[in-house]
Amino acid sequence: MVLLGEPYPEPELPFETVRSLLIKYRDRHPAKTAIHDLDQDKGVTWGELHDIANRMARFLYDRGIRKGDRVALLSDENLEKLICWLGIWRLGAVVCPTNVEMNAAHMNRLLGHIEPKLILWHEEVDGPGLTSEIDVDKIMVARWPAVDDAPADELFRALAGVAAAPELDIENDAEQIAAIHSTSGTTATPKSLISTHRAFWLNGQNSIDFIGLTADDRTLDYRSFSWNSPQILSLMPMLELGLSLHMARRFSRSRFFDWIKDHGITFAAGVPTVINMLLNEPLGITAEDIPSLRYMTCSTAPISPEQWRRFEEMYGVRLLPLYGYSEGGWVCGNRHYNRMPGTVGMPAKYQQFLIVDGAGYACPPGVEGEVTVGGPQACMATISPEGEYEDHVGARLKTGDLAVMDAEGFVRVTGRSKDLIIRGGVNIAPLEIDNALMTHPKVAEAAAVGVPDPIYGEEIVCYVVAKPGERLTADDIESHCAKLLAAFKVPKAFHFVDALPKSARGKVLRRDLRDMWTKENAAA
Repeated sequence: MVLLGEPYPEPELPFETVRSLLIKYRDRHPAKTAIHDLDQDKGVTWGELHDIANRMARFLYDRGIRKGDRVALLSDENLEKLICWLGIWRLGAVVCPTNVEMNAAHMNRLLGHIEPKLILWHEEVDGPGLTSEIDVDKIMVARWPAVDDAPADELFRALAGVAAAPELDIENDAEQIAAIHSTSGTTATPKSLISTHRAFWLNGQNSIDFIGLTADDRTLDYRSFSWNSPQILSLMPMLELGLSLHMARRFSRSRFFDWIKDHGITFAAGVPTVINMLLNEPLGITAEDIPSLRYMTCSTAPISPEQWRRFEEMYGVRLLPLYGYSEGGWVCGNRHYNRMPGTVGMPAKYQQFLIVDGAGYACPPGVEGEVTVGGPQACMATISPEGEYEDHVGARLKTGDLAVMDAEGFVRVTGRSKDLIIRGGVNIAPLEIDNALMTHPKVAEAAAVGVPDPIYGEEIVCYVVAKPGERLTADDIESHCAKLLAAFKVPKAFHFVDALPKSARGKVLRRDLRDMWTKENAAA
C-alpha cells in the first residue's frame, strides 16, 4: 500500500511514445495481427497498423490538427475506430471517445464542454443528431463508411491517398493529455474525465501484472472503448507488449466460444452479466473445448465466491476479479499468481490506495471504510455535467465504495456508501445479502435494497431472478437466508422479477429497485 505523497514503484516497462511502439512492433513482427475486428472479420497487422496510423496522423496534420488538439470519435466498436484512435495519438492529439448510446442532449452538452477541433463519426451513427447544437462551421467533420464502395471523399478512402512516409517528427509526451472520456451517460448527464498518457501507461502495466500478459497473448474484448476499463485492460497492453487484440461490438453468447476456438484466444475480458449468462445458460462447453483460454477477468461489480467457484469448475478457466474506478483507473486486482475468492485482490501496484474512516484517517486491517485512490494513474481532472473543470492533480479521490482489507492485504468490497441499509441504527451491506442469496442453486441473480420502515427506519427487501426453468417461492429464499445470515439481516420481503435493472456497464441499479418498490407500494 502506498500513502499519498510516497513514490509508487517504477513500472517494469518504462514509458514509450506511441511512435516508438509502432516502430518497434513493425520491425519486430510486421506480419503479426495487431487488431482483429470479429464482426467484420478483418484486421491489421503491426506493419499495416504502423503505416495507417502514420497516414492518419499526416491526414490530420494537413487539416490543421496539432499536438494537444482535441478530436472527438463518434462510433460504435469497430476496427476503424481504433485506427483513428491510434492515428490521433500518433500525432500527439487528444482522443475524445464518446459513448454513442447516450442521448443527443447529453452528447451535445458533452461535446460543447470538450470543444473538439475535429469530430470523426461512423456513418452508422446519427452524427447530425448527436452534434445538432455544435457549431459545425467551426469544426471539421469527417466520416468513415461501413462499406467498401464508399465515395472518394469518405475518410478511409481519402486516407488511402496519404503517404505513410516521411513520418511526422512529433511524439506524445507522458504528462500530456491523452484522452477525455466520460462516464456512461445512458441515464444521466455524463462527467468527462481527463487522463494523461502516463496514467494510461501505468494502468496498462497494472493489467499486465494482474493477468501475466505477454507478447504471445491473443486477447478478446467486446465492450465499448469509450469506457475506461477496455482502454486500460485491452488497448494499452496491446500497445505496450505488441500482442494481438480481438474486438467485437458487443458480447454474443452464441459466438463467444467460437471466437475463442477460431482465434486461439488466451485471455478474455469479463463482467458479472456475462459470467452469470454463461453459468445459467451453459452451452455444454468444457475446458477441453477451449484449451487456449487461460484467464477471464470480472470487473464493474463484485462477484460472489459461489459464482467464482462454479464458473471455474464448469469451464476450467481461472477467473481474476478486478476492481476499477473510472476516475482512478485500476484500484485492486486478483493476480494470476495470487488470488483470494470473495475479494477483489490486493491494491494495484501503480497507484496510491487507502481505506479511510469518516474522519479521513486510515482504517486498520479488518475495519470497514471508504476506498480512496491517488497518484498519477488517476485522472488529472474532471469536467462536471455543468461544464465545471476540477483539477485532481495531487488529490485523493473518494470512490464511494466501502471495503475491508485483511491482514494479508486482500480487499473485500462490501458495497456502496450510498447503498448501505441502516436498519435500527445498524449498517448492513446489501452485498453480503446478495452473496448469500447467490448460493441458492435456483437463483440466477439477486439484489437487496433498503426501503422506508416506520419502526426501523429502513427494512430489507430483495429482488430475485430465478434460473431458467426453475421455480422459487419466498419461503424457499427466506429459509435459505436464515441459515446464512443473522436474523436482523434476513430480508423481510422477496420480489421475483425477470431481470434486474442495470447500467450500460452491467452494474445493478439499486436506486431503480427502490423506485420500483416505491411505485408498487404507492399503487397498493
